[in-house]
Amino acid sequence: MANAISANRAELIAIANSVASEKMIDKAIVIEAMEDAIQRAARARYGAENDIRAKLDPDSGDLRLWRVVEVVEQVDDYFKQVDLKQAAKLKKDAVVGDFIVDPLPPIDLGRIDAQSAKQVIFQKVRDAERERQHEEYKDRVGEIITGVVKSVEFGHVVVNLGRAEGVIRRDQQIPREVVRVGDRIRSVVLNVRRENRGPQIFLSRAHPEFMKKLFAQEVPEIYDGVITIMAAARDPGSRAKIGVISRDGSIDPVGACVGMKGSRVQAVVQEMQGEKIDIIPWSEDTATFVVNALQPAQVSRVVIDEEEERIEVVVPDDQLSLAIGRRGQNVRLASQLTGKAIDIMTEADASEKRQKEFVARSEMFQNELDVDETLSQLLVAEGFGELEEVAYVSIDELASIEGFDDDLAGELQSRALEALDRREQAAREERTALGVEDALAEMPHLTEAMLVTLGKAGIKTLDDLADLATDELVQKKRLDQRRRKPDAKEKEDKGGILATYGLSDEQGNEIIMAARAHWFEEEA
Repeated sequence: MANAISANRAELIAIANSVASEKMIDKAIVIEAMEDAIQRAARARYGAENDIRAKLDPDSGDLRLWRVVEVVEQVDDYFKQVDLKQAAKLKKDAVVGDFIVDPLPPIDLGRIDAQSAKQVIFQKVRDAERERQHEEYKDRVGEIITGVVKSVEFGHVVVNLGRAEGVIRRDQQIPREVVRVGDRIRSVVLNVRRENRGPQIFLSRAHPEFMKKLFAQEVPEIYDGVITIMAAARDPGSRAKIGVISRDGSIDPVGACVGMKGSRVQAVVQEMQGEKIDIIPWSEDTATFVVNALQPAQVSRVVIDEEEERIEVVVPDDQLSLAIGRRGQNVRLASQLTGKAIDIMTEADASEKRQKEFVARSEMFQNELDVDETLSQLLVAEGFGELEEVAYVSIDELASIEGFDDDLAGELQSRALEALDRREQAAREERTALGVEDALAEMPHLTEAMLVTLGKAGIKTLDDLADLATDELVQKKRLDQRRRKPDAKEKEDKGGILATYGLSDEQGNEIIMAARAHWFEEEA
């Protein structure tokens, strides 16, 4: 390549053809790189201030070199401008404002010029090759690809894909899998990114998508779309779960994925280094799917809390350890599969929890409504748990409780409304004592109790509230998926400041945008 510029015409074209073929890029890009290199060398020879152009014919190899100058009345830049008298020598009918081509003689490049030209061409070709790689692999995200291990550097595996190289980072490898240079390896294309050192192709063997694509290769019904993998979760190298559903009632999705004598699933297990796979029938009913996902454990009862996106699963005492799994693996995978936080408890634990909730709610009604224990327990037994439920339910529903009448129902509603007013007033006084501005009380969806919580978190002005992101305000707490409290070393996720109030992301956005409104008014 160093002699490319000083070569004869035929050699120039031969070099361009060879480089384009070897790097699998367009020949026009190589020709353009050569022209750019010649232009730079000519500017170094004639002066960098000149506007010098070069044109290389891709067929014949003819090289033309010229300088572009502008015709002006008074010359300010002698390198790029000429007056009418000088212009007439180059073009007879030249007028002010014309751009004239001033042909230059071919130049013989020295060793340094040729070396610089070589670097320019190499850089252009390298950039074109990187762009080709990015264009080729950016649409292959999610595909399984086979390559040869080129090297293992700091635990990361570099894979030769033929036209490019990919990398399997340490956290995307199957634990304890031994990979050697020269091994053929299959992985899924996880991401393709443009970076300064060229396009980076990130591969994975630990991602659930890798398992899904392996099943698609082994199970024709999945490839044809008759069976769909609705969800997948993995603990790489140890255990995995997939939820499958069949669009054809005559085909058993689980049986099809297992195959004759387990041949299909074993092929996937072998590729994943012996990872055990639970194949589970997917269901639109969340409770049914959770029961299936916790297999092989038996489930007695499922309670779903839609607001908290939390599922409480009750199992027999002898099934507790099986449901949780070794180091919480079974419930963790089930949680990933369903997309819900799952809390496992025994029948005894569930009974104790219900009893505590019953006592706490009864005492609350006794104190707030000034009623006796029997009446408060009757309200709880009928499903009432909050003052708001008593205050805003229809009179008829309250009066329909055995032993109640319209007068008693009306009295209870009146006392509930008074109790809510007392709470609101107490919260308002506490909020004021905390120094929370009255302007925050005008924000949508915020109650006085919420304002107290904000004040305790140090959010006391509109600017304080406006500076928050939505998730910092309302994001729900991600519950621990195992049946235990976090260790002292673990950082418990407490969610957003108002996570316990059940506000949606949309409501959180409305609150923050309302708090920021004064910023825009001030700018206007």
